[in-house]
Amino acid sequence: MATTTSATDEFRAARDFLLKHREDYATAYRDFVWPRPEYFNWALDWFDVIARGNDRTALHIVEEDGSQTRVSFAEMSERSARTANWLRARGVRPDHRVLVMLGNQVELWETALAAMKLGAVVIPATPLLGTADLVDRVERGRVRHVVARAEDTGKFEEVPGRYTRIAVGGAPDGWQSYEEAYEVSPDFTPLGPTNASDPLMLYFTSGTTARPKLVEHTHVSYPVGHLATMYWIGLKPGDVHLNISSPGWAKHAWSNLFAPWNAEATVFIHNYTRFDAPRLMAEMDRAGVTTFCAPPTVWRMLIQADLTALRTPPREALAAGEPLNPEVIEQVRRAWGVTIRDGFGQTETAVQVSNSPGQELRIGSMGRPSPGFRVVLLDPVSGAPGADEGEIALDLHDRPVGVMTGYHGDPDRTAEAMAGGYYRTGDIGARDADGYITYVGRADDVFKASDYKISPFELESALLEHEAVAEAAVVPAPDEVRLAVPKAYIVLADGWEPGPVTAKVLFEHSRDTLAPFKRVRRLEFAPLPKTVSGKIRRIELREATAAGSDAEYREEDFR
Repeated sequence: MATTTSATDEFRAARDFLLKHREDYATAYRDFVWPRPEYFNWALDWFDVIARGNDRTALHIVEEDGSQTRVSFAEMSERSARTANWLRARGVRPDHRVLVMLGNQVELWETALAAMKLGAVVIPATPLLGTADLVDRVERGRVRHVVARAEDTGKFEEVPGRYTRIAVGGAPDGWQSYEEAYEVSPDFTPLGPTNASDPLMLYFTSGTTARPKLVEHTHVSYPVGHLATMYWIGLKPGDVHLNISSPGWAKHAWSNLFAPWNAEATVFIHNYTRFDAPRLMAEMDRAGVTTFCAPPTVWRMLIQADLTALRTPPREALAAGEPLNPEVIEQVRRAWGVTIRDGFGQTETAVQVSNSPGQELRIGSMGRPSPGFRVVLLDPVSGAPGADEGEIALDLHDRPVGVMTGYHGDPDRTAEAMAGGYYRTGDIGARDADGYITYVGRADDVFKASDYKISPFELESALLEHEAVAEAAVVPAPDEVRLAVPKAYIVLADGWEPGPVTAKVLFEHSRDTLAPFKRVRRLEFAPLPKTVSGKIRRIELREATAAGSDAEYREEDFR
């Protein structure tokens, strides 16, 4: 049995309120109230309810070879029920940890819904992980069951632990075949109601500076919390939503699971091994994509192509993961007549700050706090709220639903992150008189040069305005006079060659566009080290800079 209909009704009322006011930010922010049910299971109390007799497409996947799969809401409900029954027969119980390491394939969504129905805890994992990462996840996550692609099962040969091994796409020795799930009954009966506060997901963060943290979310903090994400995207029932994100990372759950299905929209996936901008736009046209979200890396690759090849641009265009540079936004606006809207959030939360539909857009700003979130800036010295520039934090005195329970197994780190009644993001922002927040940088990325505070993001944005620059990352370099000066690591666009000629051009561009104290003083052409989720590992760049490099160019050499 599902829980009481009141939980469904409460959720629907909150959802419908945001849909009604999707372009009226003032009303949405002022009057939105989080549903806070005592019992709630999103898969049973929401997805199965909207799926009943619903033949509209829930999931549409187009493969690189052109083959495609469409699954209706009703079919997905039934398939996940069969999977839940089959997993239960394999020993999966409430609170058991299930590591799911699948690609963008139907079984990923079936397994996620099935685990929710069972009350199990999902540990999402990207197939890019290696054995060492898996050892850490299985051990710290106390994994009882693994669901993985057949081609990845070899990675678990040296991963110790007593866990059920389930393979999708063929079962090697010692593994059970997932495909057997399609033969069992679709009649699923839960063991009882699901406490809304029960754990639902455990996310290992991408770890740009240290060992990944283990973020715990409940049956409300992500499913219900992502009503705010639905609002930011501007989703409506019947939309076709494309979000480019790898399975295993929080943004995948944000925008390929909860937000679109909260809105009763279709999740569209184009599977590719190598990014091909013209092919992606052709598939967007064929699928009728109405809302599109991509990380900055994808947007920067898209603008290298002919954007006008997309005959029917999406109604909503969004970016998330890292701040998007103004030059990219302007190029897309010229070609598509659509302005990319930024949003800011973390694995630990839903979207906290965003440019939602209908708001006045201020290029360079992340927007204003999402409905249901009270965002404050903490003074860097006193730690008191109300600063014009400071650490972005969430007021927990009226705790938003869309915030993690804490860092699993690490009460000290949880207490530090939530000290004083505020969840501290570790990111620095500046707020203007109208409440718009502009991203400055990670607290540990911002540095001083000649006693001036430097935001790497601002300098990177300036560099990306030049046609030679495909990607840029700025870190401090030691300097005898100024203590530190900005150094840029550059990935060049096609058609440009690394060397002194290009370095001179970029130093001149820096002098023309940046104040003297902000100018890039050193430069190196090199690939940017990234986490498996695509975030720049600045700690590696800082370490490389401190060690010195013969490949470095200095501004003074070109005077």
